[in-house]
Amino acid sequence: MNTILLAIDLPLVLEKVILIALVVTVSMVVAMYATWGERKVAAFIQDRLGPNRAGPLGLFQPLADGLKLFMKEEIIPNASNKVLFILGPSLAMLTALLTSAVIPWGDKIEMFGRTISLQIADVNIGILYVFGVVSLGVYGIMIGAWASNNKFSLMGGVRAASQIISYELAMGLSLIALLMTTGTLSLSEMVHQQQTGWWNVIKQPVGFFIFLICAFAECNRTPFDLAEAENELIGGYHSEFSSMKLGFYLFSEYINMFISSAIMATLYFGGYDIIPFYDESAWGLSTNLMALLGFLALFVKILVLIFVFMWVRWTIPRFRYDQLMNLGWKSLIPISLVWMLITAVFILATR
Repeated sequence: MNTILLAIDLPLVLEKVILIALVVTVSMVVAMYATWGERKVAAFIQDRLGPNRAGPLGLFQPLADGLKLFMKEEIIPNASNKVLFILGPSLAMLTALLTSAVIPWGDKIEMFGRTISLQIADVNIGILYVFGVVSLGVYGIMIGAWASNNKFSLMGGVRAASQIISYELAMGLSLIALLMTTGTLSLSEMVHQQQTGWWNVIKQPVGFFIFLICAFAECNRTPFDLAEAENELIGGYHSEFSSMKLGFYLFSEYINMFISSAIMATLYFGGYDIIPFYDESAWGLSTNLMALLGFLALFVKILVLIFVFMWVRWTIPRFRYDQLMNLGWKSLIPISLVWMLITAVFILATR
């Protein structure tokens, strides 16, 4: 036992635990205030004021909403599978947070005589990890829909599952072209490559556009929010959920939006790289200050992409289900395959 304890790098374990706590906290806070931001964006687009009563500029509105969810009565239908009914929203929340483990949030910093990486797990198959965790997210939706013992919830769950599976194919195919140009599955390596060259959105504009559309579908955001089509399915797969179980489903959507934006910023917009085509080391700033500026640059990119998610929601109407599936299978997948072939031909021609 003592040998095992000596083999464990306790300071490294402590670093990772603190980093995990920080990432989870930031994700939760961003998700919480994304609800406030979405109401403000919707109000701006619709020429309204939005939240303006709870605190200055309505900044306490997310706290009031969270308190309301905590105070709501916990209702579990008698005919439901109670274990799965609780497991569904918990799994949706867990998979939403797990994806953040491989995202490089910034460059290394130096503290207490140690060099600390601002990435929880720098695995060399980061993209595969992301897709593996994202594919598990559909179970949170399907388990919750099935456990409700409600046919309308089940219909919403089936819609969501088929939608997510369909658009994961197009998303994966769009990334193959990116992997061909970068030659790596590691997210940190992709960021390093973009620091010394062009951002990947310049090399792969079609791939980014397809990935962005698929991210809307993966997050169940308008115009792909058929899983929650209130006018057709009362409330979709979470019709029977209340209190914080419903809050977990709603929070997981906003966390998914935050993490999807972070992944797109990392893959296509240089991650924590501050200025494209420029070596920031020429500024002569300290390592910690550069890491802070890099994190702020990544956060700004994430906020811009989140704004795009919100802008589209309040601009484009919801698709019909046949339109949604046709777009995925008849348009995005063929375009992804053609773009992959074009990328392969270009790589071979430039060797």
